[in-house]
Amino acid sequence: MSLPPFNCRILAAALALYLIGLLCLGAGQNGSPPKIPGCSNEFQMVMVENWVDGENGEAFTGMTAQFGAVLPFDKDKAIKLPVVLTTPLDSCSNITSKVSGSIALSVRGECTFTDKAKIAQAGGAAALVLINDKEVLDEMGCNEKDTSLDVSIPILMIKASAGDALKKSILENKKVEILLYAPNSPVVDYGVVFLWLMSVGTVFAAAVWLHVTRPKNDDQYDELSPKKSANDDASKEEEETLDISATGAIIFVISASTFLILLFYFMSAWFILILTIFFCIGGMQGMHNIITTLITRRCNKCSQKNVKVPLFGDTSVVSLVVLLFCFVVAVVWFVNRKTSYAWAGQDIFGICLMINVLQVARLPNIRVATILLCCAFVYDIFWVFISPLIFKQSVMIAVARGSKDTGESIPMLLRIPRLSDPWGGYNMIGFGDILFPGLLICFIFRYDRETNKGCSNSYFPWLMFGYGLGLFITYLGLYVMNGHGQPALLYLVPCTLGITVILGLVRRELRDLWNYGTQQPSASDVNPTPIA
Repeated sequence: MSLPPFNCRILAAALALYLIGLLCLGAGQNGSPPKIPGCSNEFQMVMVENWVDGENGEAFTGMTAQFGAVLPFDKDKAIKLPVVLTTPLDSCSNITSKVSGSIALSVRGECTFTDKAKIAQAGGAAALVLINDKEVLDEMGCNEKDTSLDVSIPILMIKASAGDALKKSILENKKVEILLYAPNSPVVDYGVVFLWLMSVGTVFAAAVWLHVTRPKNDDQYDELSPKKSANDDASKEEEETLDISATGAIIFVISASTFLILLFYFMSAWFILILTIFFCIGGMQGMHNIITTLITRRCNKCSQKNVKVPLFGDTSVVSLVVLLFCFVVAVVWFVNRKTSYAWAGQDIFGICLMINVLQVARLPNIRVATILLCCAFVYDIFWVFISPLIFKQSVMIAVARGSKDTGESIPMLLRIPRLSDPWGGYNMIGFGDILFPGLLICFIFRYDRETNKGCSNSYFPWLMFGYGLGLFITYLGLYVMNGHGQPALLYLVPCTLGITVILGLVRRELRDLWNYGTQQPSASDVNPTPIA
């Protein structure tokens, strides 16, 4: 016996399949500025470099308003200016401190952002920097009563911790200077190459996993009882798999949509925490399965040493040790999940989880695959592109970004740092964009093997090419749409399911693919003619 038991594998895979379907690709910007003269700027991230008594401090970020002057993109064109704390501190009335030719530093108060900007400009300030009252950057829009604005100085907001540090230095009579500029962020970062490789590699590994990791003597049954050995192997494989039905595919997409709405309206730290715990459990399960499979592949005798464990009975020593190792890795990642390097552990757990799910959850034929992928196709497009018309913003993208207040985000994503972006951040792809096409590709790989397809007439290489092409088109769409989050299944479904259907029609095998596994045995198979 090995840990966990097979019924736990199916339960964990089913739960993971449900949670994974909630998210696809989440990235981009939302919202459009109101059509008010002088208030049509796009929100820009600002790099704020600071000096205290001539000593260069750690740079931090800010965000510009929808009004005011645009900051230079090039650091060389930016001007370093002294910072003066305004009096009154909230800049809601005429400023009495000398801010002429300096950058005015103020806090959020009772008046509107536009009023603060007008007062700071009237006082001669070269720019206005507002300290937020929390550790996020809120969008500074225009007041509904403003019909037009004539603000010609830059206006930006910084986080509470950064502003408090500057304010403390000024109150200690230290000379504070800052330099403001807004470097461009590339729409498509070259880090997506590594994300593409991870996604394609995960699907490929999941498809060929059982074939590659199957013990060499697996097909060499005892000659005295070949039927018993074969039946036992088939029974074992049947226990480990969960076939997806057409009805189940439809119910899955409907329930995932319902849960997505609940996340959108009721997202909180504890809600995301529960999902993160489920992710850790699924990642542990997947990592345990992969490691134990690789060990037993190399050493068949290793799994024969057992020990009694409460609730589990006789358990393989190797399985128990690997489970404890996976548990420690999961705890370490969970504790450090907000660090800058946590993406690596998240990706490892996510890949293990998806490979495990694709071994357990299976599509029986192209008919079920068509229903599932077409439903997912509509689901992805609706929640990314159409939902803003109903919910005022893209529900999929909002959920993928997580909670602004706590910094928690749903971990059902593969992430790679943006390598060429001065602002950092991550390139992301949702697990659903790997899992849904992966189910089809895994079925096609089994179909090729079970029908003895050769290299010249197999479907698997074509679908792997189609999946890679679909991901490439996804990132091309991301570039064309100026970084707005893309429903990846919009491109992946035609490039995988579409290729399968076209090849099936050309080869006149579509009927077999459509009804595969559902054909009734012929009379000769049920009652074979005895040999004289």
